[in-house]
Amino acid sequence: MPHATSPLETDKLPPGIPYIVGNEAAERFSFYGMKAILAVFMTRYLVDASGDLSVMSKEDAKFWLHTFVAAAYAFPLLGAIVADRYLGKYGTILSLSVLYCFGHFALALDETRLGLGFGLGLIAVGTGAIKPCVSAHVGDQFGTRNSHLLGKVFGLFYIAINLGAFASTLLTPLLLDRVGPWLAFGVPGVLMAVATFVFWLGRNTFVHVPPRKTGLLEEATTGEGRAAILRLLPLYAFIAVFWCLFDQTASAWVLQAEEMDRTFAGVTWLSSQVKAFNPFFILLLVPAFNFFIYPVVGLVWEMTPLRRIGVGMFLTIGAFAISGAIQAVIDAGGRPNIGWQILGYFLLTAAEVLVSVTGLEFSYTQAPNSLKSIVMSLYLLGVAAGNELTAVVNWLIVDSAGESLLPGASYFWFFTILMAVASIAYVPFAMWYRGRSFVQGETEAKREASHGADIEQADIDATDL
Repeated sequence: MPHATSPLETDKLPPGIPYIVGNEAAERFSFYGMKAILAVFMTRYLVDASGDLSVMSKEDAKFWLHTFVAAAYAFPLLGAIVADRYLGKYGTILSLSVLYCFGHFALALDETRLGLGFGLGLIAVGTGAIKPCVSAHVGDQFGTRNSHLLGKVFGLFYIAINLGAFASTLLTPLLLDRVGPWLAFGVPGVLMAVATFVFWLGRNTFVHVPPRKTGLLEEATTGEGRAAILRLLPLYAFIAVFWCLFDQTASAWVLQAEEMDRTFAGVTWLSSQVKAFNPFFILLLVPAFNFFIYPVVGLVWEMTPLRRIGVGMFLTIGAFAISGAIQAVIDAGGRPNIGWQILGYFLLTAAEVLVSVTGLEFSYTQAPNSLKSIVMSLYLLGVAAGNELTAVVNWLIVDSAGESLLPGASYFWFFTILMAVASIAYVPFAMWYRGRSFVQGETEAKREASHGADIEQADIDATDL
């Protein structure tokens, strides 16, 4: 049967959303479960071709983990081009999800560096290429009458992501610890296969926005498209610094937890399980922000998207300062309780809600309709840049003798200061930003009227920031 190519004229939730959300929950289970155990796998389980241990140093593990994450968030640009020019978002997501599954199974079947590199390479291409398509595919389901639900659905989208992440971050470390890498990597592979199947089930309910075929590059580099991209690029540079710190919860914070007293709330946690507090806090904080904090604060100070991002960046400073203080105690011969790192996770999760959830929604609304996948991929390229910055720092700080030039707490203080500099520099950018919103199905007349309103609101926001 022919697929709809434009949103339904309704003020209700689009019918394809449950399939997208279900797919995302299962896909994120697979990705975050695999990512949660990477640092521990690299430093404790990696073997050579003969089966003997051949583990990495902490610095090497951090370098390769963040290089992988950077690649996973760089490939969205390729996925966006394929989706917008050739296959459409649905075709791109479905076809590359199969490649993604093979990557997980490569990790499960080969515990050497060859299997690690091959598996992570396939996963980076698969997850990366579908990332901008999934979030843009969500937005494509909405028209002018139900666009007011977009923010809440992106919040629901984020809750689904973190339900999957919470479950997998608790489970996969246990599977690694009690059974081994083959099952710990195999279960996420099975969940990725489930995610692909769920997405296929929704094929007849989705709005399938057709690919542009021609003119995509010209539109992205001229006129309205180029203007939108140039307005957003500085924002993505600031957000990159946030991700530089945030994604170290999978590396530096996991390795730090190995040196802490991990008994908390009557449970002795595995070091890679502690990260589960991040998705757990997300599940609490997304509704708290949407239904309480934003409305209450809005009574005295309007929390525009750019303001939310700014507040989140400043919260990140405090979160990483806690990790620096923890490491200082460890360096002095102490063994602080993991509850202190959990406090850091709480602040960092609040920052994530303010920066990441807001950044996704803001990017979608600021992108011209035919370039939404491209713009979403540029947002994700900022995540890649942040992780690559972390990888480069970890490569540069190792001297010829193999010793770190930023030992102990100085490593964490370095990134805390970097975040402080970026947060202060962000303030004038947010004050001077001028943008406009684009929604699928919007007519040119409505768009021009909206553009005028956006400019007027931007002037108000700048003076009030």
